[in-house]
Amino acid sequence: MYKGNRVSIILPTYNEKDSIAKVINDFYAIPEVDEVLVINNNAAQGTSEEVAKTKAIEILEPMQGYGSAIMRGFREAKGDLLVVCEPDDTFIAHDIYKLLAYSEDLDIVYGSRTVANFIWKGANMGFILRHGNWAVAKMLQVLFNTNSLSDVGCTFRLVHKDVIQQMLPYLKVTSNFFGPEMMVRGYLMKYKSIQIPVNYKERVGKSSVTGDMGKAIKLGLQMILLIFAMRFKIEKLLFKL
Repeated sequence: MYKGNRVSIILPTYNEKDSIAKVINDFYAIPEVDEVLVINNNAAQGTSEEVAKTKAIEILEPMQGYGSAIMRGFREAKGDLLVVCEPDDTFIAHDIYKLLAYSEDLDIVYGSRTVANFIWKGANMGFILRHGNWAVAKMLQVLFNTNSLSDVGCTFRLVHKDVIQQMLPYLKVTSNFFGPEMMVRGYLMKYKSIQIPVNYKERVGKSSVTGDMGKAIKLGLQMILLIFAMRFKIEKLLFKL
């Protein structure tokens, strides 16, 4: 627990078989962590066997999509403070202390991978990805008059359980651009938040999205479209497309 609050870690997994056991154990090595949930979203063969070697709880989510997996984790987690992280070993579990510290004053704490001092050698954060994420984050910041933002795609984040329970009925994106939808919805609902830099390392294995520049650019365009649609209150039209 962290100052009387139970802490749950949510790890959505699709293609992280070779790193997931290490990430689970890294989080369980932190005394404040109460539970680790692995949301198996039609993950690579052998993933369940790796999870079974650990103390984590595995939950199968058949509806494909990053958003589907995350929302399932939010519903299943028992903690008061819910932390989402990728199980590809790009993040450092110990950085959770940064998120926890800000959770005492804020409803949601977002990580950022674009601050140069925290990007490790070999990390998949080249010029296009780094500046693209920064630019879209700044667009979101201006359109919604938010706190300072520098990354729109970082999955390492913390939210209070009572806050996300109120947000869940309004979250619709089941795919990879769920992250910015959660951010925008939080701002529309007037929750207090902050974004802070976290360490970003080289990935174990290849990402099914950012490992392909074409897919990464397509995802970026989807994020931009979603942000504008939510700003001008036409997201219902977007979800019908």
